[in-house]
Amino acid sequence: MSLKQQAITGVKWNFVQQFSVQIINFGVQVILARLLMPEMFGLIAMVIVFISIGTALMDSGMTSSLIRTKEPDQTDYSTVFVTNLIVSFAVYGVVFLSAPYIAAFYDQNVLTDIIRLLALSFVIRAFVAVHVAKLTKEMNFKLQMQLQIPATIMSGIVGVTMAYMGYGVWSLVWLNLAQAIVFTVQNWVLIPWKPSLVFDKERFKYHFKFGYKLTLSSLIDTVYNDAYRIVIGKFYSPAQVGYFHQAETLRLFPVNQLSAVLGKVTYPYFSNIDNDVALKSAYRKTMKLVMFVTLPVMLSLILVAEEGFRFVFGEKWLPAVPYFQLLAVASIIRPVSSYNLNILKVKGRSDLFLLVEIIKKIIGVLFLVVGLAFDVIGLVISLVAFSFASYLINSIYSGKLISYRLLEQVKDLAVVVAIGISTFASLFLAKSYLDQFLSSDIISILIFGTLLPILYAGLCVLLDRELKNIVWSLRK
Repeated sequence: MSLKQQAITGVKWNFVQQFSVQIINFGVQVILARLLMPEMFGLIAMVIVFISIGTALMDSGMTSSLIRTKEPDQTDYSTVFVTNLIVSFAVYGVVFLSAPYIAAFYDQNVLTDIIRLLALSFVIRAFVAVHVAKLTKEMNFKLQMQLQIPATIMSGIVGVTMAYMGYGVWSLVWLNLAQAIVFTVQNWVLIPWKPSLVFDKERFKYHFKFGYKLTLSSLIDTVYNDAYRIVIGKFYSPAQVGYFHQAETLRLFPVNQLSAVLGKVTYPYFSNIDNDVALKSAYRKTMKLVMFVTLPVMLSLILVAEEGFRFVFGEKWLPAVPYFQLLAVASIIRPVSSYNLNILKVKGRSDLFLLVEIIKKIIGVLFLVVGLAFDVIGLVISLVAFSFASYLINSIYSGKLISYRLLEQVKDLAVVVAIGISTFASLFLAKSYLDQFLSSDIISILIFGTLLPILYAGLCVLLDRELKNIVWSLRK
């Protein structure tokens, strides 16, 4: 099988995995949102940053180094495995001891026990991080799907059952723990590879030299992304954190699936392309395809957001609608923005990757400070503005490495973006007039939620011949 065929097959299986898993997750979240109050989701959102930091430190960016290494052997894999275990236990100890101080910061005593239990998830995942990296390196996304779906179903059953039984916020904690446990056990049972108790200093230095810069980048990104939850949790009520968290989670729901698929597939795929001309061509086509898929999805969700929240989650979640609509605008360019960064990793420029993150987060802090002066909605707007600034910075730095300048990238996306905006504007006006004649939320969702992507896709096929050829080539 050729490299291109491997990539296309990988995209298909990874998409099936992401779609299946997230549909299950979405169904579970809908049930939990109706059973639990917004403030319970807010409590979990307050401590997510600490779990994310633990996860980033556990991996140390070394699994990314394994994926880009041409022919890693048992020593490489085992060295990274041992490193992950040692670091995860050390970081958990720090989190465990810090839990009371974190709870005091938020003035929420219950967070002490929540943090200590929830943080076990990144320790559990340390046992399986290398297994996942090995499957990704081999582009075996079919097996990853077969492991992920049962874990998602089982954890969903645990979370919903506990919520029905009145366990409140603890149902969300155990949902996350159950998912990590089931997924890890399956990997150890079903994947033939097993680590050796080997630690090679030279292999450690090689992978750490590349990985630690990615880890620092990930930490900076994690802390900044969760800074909004931290600030809202500190200065506003847990319910406000819950509204923001739900809006943020839902706006990332579709784009994270695409980002996860492309990130897993394009990184090993691009890593095997040595020619910069061929790399630019593959990158350009993928970028255009990403925007073609993302734009109509997010615009449709913005268009029917109020009806969607009321129908799916209930009236109590309507305060989250304006947050969601604004954040969904940022989600349009999020997959392209994150996908840009794969070029830096492929080129081995983890130093540049770190520099880009530092530059962006300095700018991001300024956005956050300005937004804080204008209540929660000001914070949301500042986050949207920062997302577009991040896209510009990512595009500039990655584009230089493959001679694909920012202006050229924008020009390549101009047609599909113009079609998307025109389609949205037309249907927004039509919806404003027709809403008074529609008898229910579900009718509005079905009409406008499906009409926009259909009209958009039809116009793109008619007006952008290159895009049509790119889409058609995927069938070969």
